[in-house]
Amino acid sequence: MSTSSILRLAPLGFPWQTLDPFLFCVHHHDAYPAGNAQLGPQASLAGRKLGQDFAGQDGWSMYHGDTVPGFPSHPHRGFETVTIARQGLIDHSDSLGATARFGGGDVQWLTAGQGIVHCEMFPLVHPHAPNPTELFQIWLNLPAKNKMAKPHFTMFWHEDIPRTVHVDAKDGHTEVVCIAGSLSGMQPLPPPPDSWASAPHSDLAIWTLTMSAGARWTLPAAQHPQTRRMLYFFKGPQLQVAGQAVNSHSAIELQADHAVELINGNAESECLVLQGRPIGEPVAQYGPFVMNTAAEIQQAFADYQRTEFGGWPWGASDPVHARDRGRFAQHADGTLEERSTESNPLAPTS
Repeated sequence: MSTSSILRLAPLGFPWQTLDPFLFCVHHHDAYPAGNAQLGPQASLAGRKLGQDFAGQDGWSMYHGDTVPGFPSHPHRGFETVTIARQGLIDHSDSLGATARFGGGDVQWLTAGQGIVHCEMFPLVHPHAPNPTELFQIWLNLPAKNKMAKPHFTMFWHEDIPRTVHVDAKDGHTEVVCIAGSLSGMQPLPPPPDSWASAPHSDLAIWTLTMSAGARWTLPAAQHPQTRRMLYFFKGPQLQVAGQAVNSHSAIELQADHAVELINGNAESECLVLQGRPIGEPVAQYGPFVMNTAAEIQQAFADYQRTEFGGWPWGASDPVHARDRGRFAQHADGTLEERSTESNPLAPTS
């Protein structure tokens, strides 16, 4: 297969390089130690720049947290966050009165729309064992007509997310997890109603791939020639993409309307695929606000200063749930989703 299927190849940056309609993608992977009584790290925090700790000292960061790692209350407007909690747990609280604990493969899809304040904390629930935490956070733009939509969050519990394993002629295995966008007969869970992913022509997809040593699999062509596609090769020593050897920690822009064969090297590899038709509208971004014009950004700041997007009902800016609380989501309308911890080995145990 011709390497013309590869349009651009670059080392992964921080954050990862993205294409319209995606705005931002980051991969956090932290080897947190055992947790203390406050569900923070059972370790000294000396030498860390608390409140802005992204250095990865000892293999983990506190981020904006000063007791529990994570991101205390902060506002958003005009876009969506898709948080894929691959390992560990995330405690969510927001200005609508909603709250949740999710992890171990669960996904939260949050439409910030006209404005929301939320926090994302990483509780270290195991007091006698390490608390590894791994997640992707992806920012997905909203079209202008939906930027002031009502805020809303959806939980995709890992038990419900479609996945399949492709076995090739040499018994290599490729597991595909389908978070958004149909693939190989898999239909994803429905995204939020105001999302660009809900537009029938968006061709939006979020897939993760795990390939065993030596596995071969062909990434099918996208549905529309205008679609843009990025393949992020973030784990494993080497991968052949459309016949070209690619080293780990690479961002690869692919010709989306080409089918592309992937041939893995001699150790397990993992990739993330983000694709979609561009929204194609002006983007004005300042920190946590993403609108179409500078005037709309100024209005976002004014609205937040006036209303705090509903206020913060939780007291502390970094609330976490009890150590023994299982996976759940309490929505703003009072709907409660409870999920068993039995199928999730990284959920808290009593």
